[in-house]
Amino acid sequence: MNKDILVKSTIQITIASAIVFFIHTMLLWQLDYEVFANHIVLAYVVNVLVALSILYGLYFFRKKLKDQMGFLFMAGSLLKFAVFFIVFYPKYSVDGQITRVEFVTFFVPYVTCLVTEAFGVLKLLKNLD
Repeated sequence: MNKDILVKSTIQITIASAIVFFIHTMLLWQLDYEVFANHIVLAYVVNVLVALSILYGLYFFRKKLKDQMGFLFMAGSLLKFAVFFIVFYPKYSVDGQITRVEFVTFFVPYVTCLVTEAFGVLKLLKNLD
């Protein structure tokens, strides 16, 4: 049962991110911004991989650390912030400031993955053995 949730959540995170990526790039194109600037592909790929890593980590520890699942999920959020500051912040702040477009380039996939990941974690928690 839990493996089904894991597979469905993986598919949901991936498809939701792909749809949002398409919409995001189309909006950038419509607004005359450079579509693939600001490491947009990297932002989506990294956010999806981190979200899936957290989901799979929670799945792996679901029995052993059943009572600490909420703390593990919050630690995953800390991991996401660390990834931002290690991977993206140096790239975005080269010129001394982070523009609105740079911020949105990271924040949109971050929120997309966070929301879909949270739904997957909720389903996983509801079905703990």
